[in-house]
Amino acid sequence: MLNELETLSQNIGRLIAINERQQQARHALEEQLAQLRRESEAAHAELALLRDERNALQAERDALVAKIDDAQVRLNAILEKLPSGKGPYDSDSQLDLLASQQQGHAASGAAAQQGEDA
Repeated sequence: MLNELETLSQNIGRLIAINERQQQARHALEEQLAQLRRESEAAHAELALLRDERNALQAERDALVAKIDDAQVRLNAILEKLPSGKGPYDSDSQLDLLASQQQGHAASGAAAQQGEDA
């Protein structure tokens, strides 16, 4: 009977040790879970800030696109008001002016040559 009590006492001691290890492991897991929850909350807060920043950037982009569209419309309106004919500064007109000037110089040079021959 004494052996049975001693065996029973040893078994109780082992159960107490096992129970203590399980409690320590449970406390460690609870602390780890609390830390992970804090990290998760911090990540959610950062995500919310990033979403707000993204939305602000999208709004800024949309505003800039609207300004560009408005400027394009105004530019097109100005271009439509400009005369469509070739102006004096168009390249073809400048070439025409250059050709007529060269002909004028050639004609005056020919007249001067005829005057010298006479």
